[in-house]
Amino acid sequence: MKKKVAAVVTEYRKWSHADVIVGKVLEGFTYDGGAGPAMQVVSMYVDQFSAADMSRALAKKHRFTIYDTIEKALTLGGDQLAVDGVLCIGEHGKYPTNARGQILYPRRRFFEAVTKVFERSKRSVPVFNDKHLAATWQDAKWMYDRARALFVPFLAGSSLPVTWRQPPLKLERGCDLIEGLQIGYGPFEGYGFHALEGLQCMAERRKGGETGVKAVQCLQGTAMWKALDEGRWSKKLLEAALKLVSAHAKGDVRALTSKTNDAGVFLIEYRDGFKGAVALLNGWLYEGDGGDFIFAGQLKGQEKPVATEFTMQQPDPFGHFIGLVKAIDSMMQTGHPPYPVERTLLTTGVLDALMVSMSEKNRVVETKHLDIRYKPTDWPFATDPVPKPIKR
Repeated sequence: MKKKVAAVVTEYRKWSHADVIVGKVLEGFTYDGGAGPAMQVVSMYVDQFSAADMSRALAKKHRFTIYDTIEKALTLGGDQLAVDGVLCIGEHGKYPTNARGQILYPRRRFFEAVTKVFERSKRSVPVFNDKHLAATWQDAKWMYDRARALFVPFLAGSSLPVTWRQPPLKLERGCDLIEGLQIGYGPFEGYGFHALEGLQCMAERRKGGETGVKAVQCLQGTAMWKALDEGRWSKKLLEAALKLVSAHAKGDVRALTSKTNDAGVFLIEYRDGFKGAVALLNGWLYEGDGGDFIFAGQLKGQEKPVATEFTMQQPDPFGHFIGLVKAIDSMMQTGHPPYPVERTLLTTGVLDALMVSMSEKNRVVETKHLDIRYKPTDWPFATDPVPKPIKR
């Protein structure tokens, strides 16, 4: 029996996050009507209808109703909760940006409306929140606390932790990982989040589990390379990561990334002494090069770092989202998140503090509030064959 889910989305157009996540529920993992998750979309709320909207046509094709409020989508127009789960996709669409450069997607508004229905109905069902919980720590922490108060099975985050890894690196829980570096590309908030999740899904497996973050700093342009020379982030790990990049812009990585503040490094000081860094090599790395997001880590007592590429598939069928949809499906079936939402609570808080650092002259930001402790699980990343590219 398929679980009946409501989809609450900002907009639904081709290649939006609604399309690459909810579309796999509607039309199968590769959009061919074949294998897919054991979920059925029975209702939808769309916050903005773009000129390229797909939701109305899909509603007719798959016989679900688009409601004009989130409450109606969850109650199917009635008085009580009438679905088995909720997909909140607050990504894409036209929304304001604050002074720190954070896009103010309505993720808290969505979750608040969803949980009001739960509270009134006196029961909760699983909720997936796409990407980081919210732009700001205050909203993210409110959502986390609200979920705990109402016993909501809650999952969030990026597709990176559950996509393919080349080579298929799996760190053992409790390993002696002492430093980690993630390289990536793209906007500091929108894609920096993915890089943080890639780093965190590795960092959390160190001895003692996750204990939280003490301070962060964002450095840009030439300042990021000065920090490298000063040993604030690892040349050895950078060299190991760069070896896995299959294609990049012609020219020296330092020279190309020093020309603009669009490139930068996130320096992350963990409470237990673990050192983390994320280098967004814009101007040298670029989307679709086959080596966009790469992790390198140093294990105590080992000379050679470990490293892996998080493999993405763009465009269709955006196979790296298949692993994420399978994780969502597991929670919908069992009522238990397959990995801790605390991972994304932490990356959300780290990202918000980094955006403060960037907007306030790249200062060090203390993060006493990120005293977030949790243990990782062994939910697997994708190992099945990458699906063939398709055209839609």
